[in-house]
Amino acid sequence: MTSLAPRAAKRLRLSNTPRSVCTDCRRTFASSVRAQQQQQPASSQHARQDEKTTHFGFDTVAENLKASRVAAVFSSVASNYDTMNDLMSLGIHRLWKDHFVRSLNPGIRPTTSAQPQGQRILDIAGGTGDIAFRMLDHATNINRDTQTSVIVSDINPEMLGEGRKRFSTSPYQAAGRVSFMEANAEQLDQVESNSIDLYTVAFGIRNFTHKQKALEEAFRVLKPGGVFACLEFAPNLNNPVMNAVYKRWSFGAIPLIGQIVAADRDSYQYLVESIEKFPSQQEFAGMIRDAGFLLPGQRPEDEVVKAGWEDLTMGIAAIHKGVKPA
Repeated sequence: MTSLAPRAAKRLRLSNTPRSVCTDCRRTFASSVRAQQQQQPASSQHARQDEKTTHFGFDTVAENLKASRVAAVFSSVASNYDTMNDLMSLGIHRLWKDHFVRSLNPGIRPTTSAQPQGQRILDIAGGTGDIAFRMLDHATNINRDTQTSVIVSDINPEMLGEGRKRFSTSPYQAAGRVSFMEANAEQLDQVESNSIDLYTVAFGIRNFTHKQKALEEAFRVLKPGGVFACLEFAPNLNNPVMNAVYKRWSFGAIPLIGQIVAADRDSYQYLVESIEKFPSQQEFAGMIRDAGFLLPGQRPEDEVVKAGWEDLTMGIAAIHKGVKPA
């Protein structure tokens, strides 16, 4: 596995695009945000001075409230999760996920001289099971590995319910190659240290309250030589002109479509805002390195992070990887 990650990563230049949202986009949401706040008790709109705070989209909330608010969002969109990602990515997320899985090449091709052994994969925030299904399909059909298994973990029971539906009639469920675990990625007490070959998280980590803590927990559960892989939206595109166009689409159209399609503008508004608050590719790669991982293409002695991710579709999303030192 260690040799797979460097081949999958590319040395890319950091975009100099400023991390800002167009004025019209902010105006689009101003009235909606105010309306939502007016419906809440005054005491719940702002954290007390002695409380630690974090962001929930563009709102500032107490840290202990974010998980429940994120849970409410995903409970709302669980049944329309694929539709949500279609809207967020203009439908390209399906191609990104296929590429993500191919770049990881899950599974171990059996040899005649060795006992068949598969990988143990942990898919975090993977409730609907679409990444897990792709992983098992690739391991089985490409690498002829019938031993690799996936633990699908999510903090949200409604999302896990969608995953169980997806796998209910699959041969993977019957063969015991997939299991489901309700857990917080920041505290994976159910998973032993040094027990996972591949840790994946797709379009989920930006919603975590303590991202660094989750990265450190990923480092703990991975075996030496194990791979951390993350597919996530990025806050800015590489091209400034296309970035402005995409921001206008994201902030102007996606919440409106969410209101029309799913009768849920607020959830889609949060999801767009959460992308804007996510670290840049370089910043997030630095966080992965700080958790203890080696970055593909990055020399350990270099202080400035210049590698460890692959931009997708002009930087709308990116694949990040890290390898736990053997």
